[in-house]
Order: sequence, then C-alpha cells, then structure tokens
Amino acid sequence: MSGNRFRIVHIITSLRFGGAERLVADMLPRMRERGHEVELIVFDGIRTPFREQLEQRNIKIHSLGCGTGQMRNPLHLLRLGKYLDRGRFDIVHTHNTPCQLFTALAAGKNAPILVTTEHNTFNRRRNWRWYEGIDRRMYRRYDHIICVGDRTRSNLIRLLGAEFDDGKISVVRNGIDLRRYTEAAADTSLRGSAGNGSRTVAMIAAFREQKDQPTLIRAMQLLPAEYRLLLAGDGVTRERCERLAEELNVAERVCFAGFRTDAAAIAASADTVVLSSHYEGMSLASIEGMASGRPFIASDVEGLRDVVGGAGLLFRHEDHEELAGLIRRVCEDEAFGSATAARCRERALQYDIEDTVEGYERIYAELVKRNK
Repeated sequence: MSGNRFRIVHIITSLRFGGAERLVADMLPRMRERGHEVELIVFDGIRTPFREQLEQRNIKIHSLGCGTGQMRNPLHLLRLGKYLDRGRFDIVHTHNTPCQLFTALAAGKNAPILVTTEHNTFNRRRNWRWYEGIDRRMYRRYDHIICVGDRTRSNLIRLLGAEFDDGKISVVRNGIDLRRYTEAAADTSLRGSAGNGSRTVAMIAAFREQKDQPTLIRAMQLLPAEYRLLLAGDGVTRERCERLAEELNVAERVCFAGFRTDAAAIAASADTVVLSSHYEGMSLASIEGMASGRPFIASDVEGLRDVVGGAGLLFRHEDHEELAGLIRRVCEDEAFGSATAARCRERALQYDIEDTVEGYERIYAELVKRNK
C-alpha cells in the first residue's frame, strides 16, 4: 500500500444476474482505473456475462468452486484463509450473506480491514429469532458496514441495537453507468416480434423470492390483447412463473427472455418498465428503468418507495388491478406517460456509479488511516 492506493479484494457468491453482481461488475474496473489493485473472489465461479465483462477489463478473479451448490459450501471457510492476510490485501469487502458470514468466521488476527455492504432493507434470516445472535457476532467482526440506503441502515440498526450506531455504519447509494441507459438504442426486433400496434411492458430482474413477477403476470389478464410482457432474467422462481402464465391463459403474451446482457436496449424498447417486488435495498433495476427514458412503475415497498416516489409511479404491494390501471394510463395517455418518463430520467441522474465509487474510496481511506 502506498499513498491512497489500496490492495482490495471483493467477495461475492457469484456473478450471476442481480443488483449486487451488477454493482461489482461496474465498480471494480473503475477502482482499478483509479490506481487500486483490485481482485475478486467468487464462491460460484460459473462463467457469466458479468464475469466476462470483468475479465475483459483485466480484473483478476479467484473461483472457489463452480455451481449453485458452491454458494454456501462450508469448505470455503478453509479456502478463504489464504486471502485473509493483511500482507496480501489492505481491504476485504464482502457482499451477500454467505460471503459475509464465512469471511467473518475465517478471518484471523492478521486479517485485513473487513468491510461489507448491506444490499437489502430486509432478508429472510431476520425472521429467524434464533439467528439474531449470529448476525450480531458476524457484523461485529467487520470494521465498517456500508448500507445502500437510509432505510437499509435504520433497519439494520434496529436489528443490531443502538450500540452499532457509532459511525461504524454509513450509507453509500448504489449507482449505475448512466450513459449506458440514457444513450441506449431500442432493439427493434423486440418490438417487431410482437406485431404492429402492440405495447410492450418490460421487467428486468432475477427470478428470486424477493421479486414479484407473479403480480405483473396477473396484471396481464386485465390488459387488452395488444399488450405483451417481456420478462428478462433467470432464477429459481422462473418455472413457477411460467406455470402461472399458462394457468392464467396469458402465456402467448408473456415472453420469458432469460438472462440478457442488453438490459439498456430492452428498457429502451419498451413502452413502460415495471419492477414488481416484495422488498428492495437500493434497487439498481429501478434506477436503470428510470434512466431509460420510459415511464417507470414500481411496487410501493421499502427500498423502492424512497427511490421512485415523486418521480415514477407506485402501486400497492401485490395489487395487480392497480398495476394494470397504471400500465394502461402511461401507455395510452401520451402526455401523462411523457411527463412521468421525464421525471424518472431526472431522478435517475442523481445515481451515478462514479459517486458510488468515490463513496467507497473515501471510506477505505478513512479506515486505512485509522488502522495505521
């Protein structure tokens, strides 16, 4: 380490589709450009577009295994050991629960500075009363916790207790590569395949329990025949959603596009972009949707309310009837849709990935100075 140039390794479960994964893929090359030595450890080293993106930008990636079963493989406790030495790195930065926990357990007395990012306002393990003690011990092992939003921070302090509210937890908002979305060209093939006069509704999100694609699929029942739904993403709940579309007789109007690397082009090709979710942290998908120049609609839940409210449109959680009405209004009332899109674009400009990188870098510098 010399000056303000640090040796940093980030640890994440995989580089599959998701907000934390997208943040890492966009942020690490920028840190390298600023002169830091940056590497990445992934529990599941399967090849993905995000991984290829990082390799093309010369980010060194260490894979501890391959396949979804590796995301929680306890053997990683042993495999992590050789990386958790201050002689090798100045800072170790984790994302996602397994990485947070395994790193906290594996770190010894000679561990580098430990930092973690809390990406969500809520997670399922917070319903497990027996797990609260484990959470507290895990977070106590970290030198600093970065939360992606104010609500994420307040919820975490409520869980951990007031003693954690001592400067150890700060907020750095996630950001996106704004130019990628504000300058994206529409993919005409996406609209052309739907036929003339059609209207396209897009949702770009992983198929996880956190997301709520079923409410959007149910809304399709209430929309006219010229409306089609494009669901970009993949994951464990996709098959369930495909069955729901069949049961509701809307399967012919719902396209399951799978994992796509052209999210910006998909958003630019849609008449409106929707994010239906049960909860979020600092949702990159919502910022990307608002930056696309299309009217954006989202669930009125934590992690979306604060980001979208006053710019895009919010519908009551799991209320497919209200969602269908908002979709029709932004698509069929041109003035209303254009005004909504303009507000969304203006709001998205507040979330630049460069600001996120600077926030992380500032925290790193303060921690290193404090630990000299």
